[in-house]
Amino acid sequence: MSYSIAEAARRSGLSIDTLRYYERINLLEPPARDAAGRRAYSDDDLDWLVFLTRLRATGMSIKLMREYAQLRRRSEANAPRLMGILVEQRDSVRARIAELQSCLDVLDYKIDRYDEVCRVQAATKMEEMSA
Repeated sequence: MSYSIAEAARRSGLSIDTLRYYERINLLEPPARDAAGRRAYSDDDLDWLVFLTRLRATGMSIKLMREYAQLRRRSEANAPRLMGILVEQRDSVRARIAELQSCLDVLDYKIDRYDEVCRVQAATKMEEMSA
């Protein structure tokens, strides 16, 4: 199946400008063109775009994404480096998750404390009203 640039943008969650930018910086190989010369993205192109959005969401830099894309295009002999890039990124994501979990734990603790304070205040107010 082939998709227009607008449809590819919609399906990937990227803007049309981002698709053109990714093509310009060689993150995305130039897609095929239809009879009118318009970009015609394939299912494989869309899969790659979705993968790129996931890499960006992990905080991977455009520079590292470009390196990954170039290595991927060249040869499967680059599999060790490709895997290394992904392992490093996974480790970074895990560290961020741990940091966020620690922040969440602090927030939960503070919320529980304020909940306790609110219950005590409500009970005190009820006692005052019944006295």
